[in-house]
Amino acid sequence: MQGKVDGRIDVLLVEDNPGDVFLVEEAVRAHELPVVLHVAEDGERAMEFIDRAEHGADAPALKAVLLDLNLPKKPGTEVLQRIRNSPTYKHIPVIIVTSSGSESDRRQAETLGASRYFQKPMEFEEFLKLGEILKQVL
Repeated sequence: MQGKVDGRIDVLLVEDNPGDVFLVEEAVRAHELPVVLHVAEDGERAMEFIDRAEHGADAPALKAVLLDLNLPKKPGTEVLQRIRNSPTYKHIPVIIVTSSGSESDRRQAETLGASRYFQKPMEFEEFLKLGEILKQVL
C-alpha cells in the first residue's frame, strides 16, 4: 500500500529546531502512532523533498505534513502553497506546528489550506497532544 512501509505511515516534518523535532518524535511515540517521520530542516529542503516524492518511484508516499511557519530559506507559508499546488499532495493533511500565536498567521494558514493549527506549548505534556491531533487527521 502506498504511503505505508511495513504498516508504517510516512509523514514529513518540516522543523528547524532539533528540540522541537525531539518533542514531535515523543508525541508520536506517546500515542503509539505507526509513523515514519522524514525531517526537512528548512523550507527549501521541504520543497525538494516534495518534488522528489512527487516524481520518484522509490520516494515515500506522504500521508501528512507537520509544518513550522518560521523556517530558514523559505517560510512555511511558501511550503504550504507548494503542497496545495501539488497534483499529488494537494489533499493531504497539513498541520501547522508553530510557536506563533498570531491571529494573522492563523488566518493565513487557514486561507492557504492548513488542516489544523497547533501552537507549540511551553509544557511537555501539552506538546504531546500533537500526537492525538496527528492521529485524528491520519
